[in-house]
Amino acid sequence: MRYVRFTHLGHPTYGVVEGEMVIPITTTPFEKFGKVNNPLPLSSVELLSPCVPSKAVCIGLNYRDHAEEVGIAIPTSPVVFLKPSSAVIGPHRTIVLPAMSQRVDYEAELAIVIGKVTSHIAKSEVPEHILGYTCANDVTARDLQPKDGQWTISKGFDTFLPLGPMITDEIDPTNIAIQSRLNGVVRQSSNTSNLIFDCTHLVSYLSHIMTLYPGDVILTGTPSGIGVMANGDTIAIELEGIGILSNPVADQKEKIHTSNN
Repeated sequence: MRYVRFTHLGHPTYGVVEGEMVIPITTTPFEKFGKVNNPLPLSSVELLSPCVPSKAVCIGLNYRDHAEEVGIAIPTSPVVFLKPSSAVIGPHRTIVLPAMSQRVDYEAELAIVIGKVTSHIAKSEVPEHILGYTCANDVTARDLQPKDGQWTISKGFDTFLPLGPMITDEIDPTNIAIQSRLNGVVRQSSNTSNLIFDCTHLVSYLSHIMTLYPGDVILTGTPSGIGVMANGDTIAIELEGIGILSNPVADQKEKIHTSNN
């Protein structure tokens, strides 16, 4: 199935996408749900982030070419960091460039969406714990990344985790094209077959470290080609079979607040 989260009658609502229509559902995709007999044109609804994670668990340096690009040795185990839920925004929401950073980069990523409580599971159990997959942009204040010896500040600003446009279980995550386009120009182009640690390995591995909850996301890493975004840019992340996650970019002008939109 393909799932979206959108504004309907003034409230966030989940729906199932069928063709060019979205059918609202009675609860969330993480529970048993029914369909509401009121299909809407997908093009007519305002899409929100497709889930509201309690946490985003991110994997760094998981494409060999990206590790080489930044001059870091190929990892022998997953490099793990977290992004706060306050960083999440949905499609077409603005990525805000913080005043304290002089370089903010885009990073196209495949994101795994957890479907149910996941703890200490074997690789063979992983498929039943995944709801599906979505597009992610692991926005990074690159100039702040090396200063602290860890990545929380550089990765954790509000608006630094666009997700969307939908969640789908209709893809093979081991072999899909991934691309980023800055103002329509291709900047990253690769395939998830180039991941060092695949989705099954990552979910099982992380489940032995922390409990993963329904709606949590795991960002699986970015390929080479990362680069700078500037005020007025538009960055689009496209994953084959999922869709396009597009967001405008703007300088910070005032205090901002996000609500997982």
